[in-house]
Amino acid sequence: MRAGWLAYCLAFALAWPAQAALDAAMVSKLATGDGDEKVAAITALVASGEPRVAAVLQALADGQMQVASGRVLLVKGEAAEDAVTGEKVSALPERREEVVANNRLRREIEAALSALMLFSPDRDSRLAAAKDLAGRSNDAMLPLVKRAQAAETDPVIRPILDMTAAGMALRGADKATRIAAIRMLGTSSDPASRMLLSPLAARNRDGSWTERDDEVRIAAQASLAAVEERLAWGSRASLLFSGVSLGSILLLAALGLAITYGLMGVINMAHGELIMIGAYATFVVQNLFRAHFPAAFDWYLLAAVPCAFAVSALVGMALERTVIRWLYGRPLETLLATWGLSLVLIQGVRTIFGAQNVQVENPAFMSGGAELIAGIVLPYNRIVIIGFAVAVLAGMGVLLARTRLGLFVRAVTQNRAMAACVGVRTARIDTWAFGLGSGIAGLAGCALSQIGNVGPELGQSYIVDSFMVVVLGGVGQLAGTVFAALGLGLLNKLLESWAGAVLAKIAILVFIILFIQKRPQGLFALKGRVVD
Repeated sequence: MRAGWLAYCLAFALAWPAQAALDAAMVSKLATGDGDEKVAAITALVASGEPRVAAVLQALADGQMQVASGRVLLVKGEAAEDAVTGEKVSALPERREEVVANNRLRREIEAALSALMLFSPDRDSRLAAAKDLAGRSNDAMLPLVKRAQAAETDPVIRPILDMTAAGMALRGADKATRIAAIRMLGTSSDPASRMLLSPLAARNRDGSWTERDDEVRIAAQASLAAVEERLAWGSRASLLFSGVSLGSILLLAALGLAITYGLMGVINMAHGELIMIGAYATFVVQNLFRAHFPAAFDWYLLAAVPCAFAVSALVGMALERTVIRWLYGRPLETLLATWGLSLVLIQGVRTIFGAQNVQVENPAFMSGGAELIAGIVLPYNRIVIIGFAVAVLAGMGVLLARTRLGLFVRAVTQNRAMAACVGVRTARIDTWAFGLGSGIAGLAGCALSQIGNVGPELGQSYIVDSFMVVVLGGVGQLAGTVFAALGLGLLNKLLESWAGAVLAKIAILVFIILFIQKRPQGLFALKGRVVD
C-alpha cells in the first residue's frame, strides 16, 4: 500500500510544473500551529490542489517533518528539502525541532490523502477515495471535488462525486449554487439524494420550516417529490423482479411434480430429493471442470445441465420401476414409501458427500448484477435462472405438444383405460413420464445450486411449496402450474414487504386452503371424457 501510494505521489508530481510552491503560511501553520490550525491548514492545502501536498502530508504522518529557524523541512535520513518550495537543502541545520502528529491529526491526514487519491490513475483507488470522501466530506474540499468531477469519466465514480459535491454545495451560503445543487439532486435516482433534500423540506418541532429561504425550500420540495417518485417506481420494479424470480424457482421445482402427480396420481415425497440430486450432480461437474478443465470453468454449466437431468431421471426411473409401480392406486402406501425413499436418498448423499453443505460457484457471467437504480441491483444469477425456467417450460411445451411421447403422456393423463385399449403401453409411459418429471427436478436442483449452498436437505425446503403450486394450478395442467408458480411468487414477495416472511407464508397457506375449498380442481381443470 505504501509503495503504491509513493509511486502515485511521484507520478502526480511529475505531471505538474516543478517550480510550483505551496502556501508558506499554511505550511507554517501545519508545522507550528495548534490542533485546530493544523486541521485547517490540511484542508486548505488539499483544496489548493497543488501536487506536492500529498508528499508533505505523508512526511508529516511518517514523522519526517522538522522546523529549523522558522523554515519547515522534510527530512529523510541525511537528505532534506524545503516543504514549501521543494528545493533541496544542502546542509541540515544543527538545531531542528520535530513535528509530531497526534491521532486526530493522523485521521485528518488519512482523509486528506484519500481525497487526493481522486486523481489516481488506478480506477479502484479513485472509487475507494470517492466513497471515503462521501462519508466524511469537508466543505473546504469542494474545489478539489469539482476538479475531480470534471476529470472523471467512470460511470460508477462520477455519480458519487456528483452527490458529494451537491452535498457540499447545499451547505454553502450562495443561494444560486444551492438551488443548482438541489435541481441536480432532483434528477438523481440515488437514495442518498433523498437524505440530502429531506432536511431542506422538513419542519421543526414548533411547526416552522427548517429552511428559511422560500425559494430554496420550494425547489427542495419539488426535487424531493421527483426523487421519491423515481425511487418508488424502482422499488416496485425490484419487487416485481423478486416475485418473478421466486416464481421461476417454484416453477422449476413444481414442473416435474406436475407431470408425475398429474399423470399417475403419485404423491411423491421424494421429489425434493430428486432436486437435491440434480444440485449435487452440478457440484460434481463443477469439481471435474476445476480439476481437469480449469480454462473452461466458466462453461461448466453447459455440461452440468444435461448431467443433472440425466442423473435425476435415472434415479427417478429406478424408483418407479422398483417401488412405486407396485403401489399405484394406494395413495397412503405410496406416500409412506416415497417418504422412506427420501430418507434413504438423504442418508446416501450424506454418506458420499458428507453432512456439511457444499458450495457451487457461479460462472463469471452469472456473478454480479445489473443496477436498476442506485441501491437496487438485479443479480445476474437470478436473471439467468428466469431465462432458464422459460427455456425449460418451452421445451416441455414442445415435448408434450409435438412429440409421440407427449401425445402418449397426454392420452394416459386424460383417459388411461382408453389409451391402453388403443395400444399405448401405459406402464412404459409411466416410467418415461416419471423419469421426465424427475429429470426436470434435477434441472431445478442445477438452478438452485447457483443461488445458495447445496446440502443433503436442500429438497426439503421446496417439497411443500411444489405441492401447493401443483394443487393450486390444477393437477396435470402445465398452464396452471405456470400461473400458480408466478402468482404465488409475486404474492409471497408482496406480502413479505408488508408483514414479513413468516406471516406471508401463513397467509398464502390460508389462501390456498380457501381457494381449494371453492374450486377443488384448481385454476385449470383437466378436460376429457374420463379423468382418473
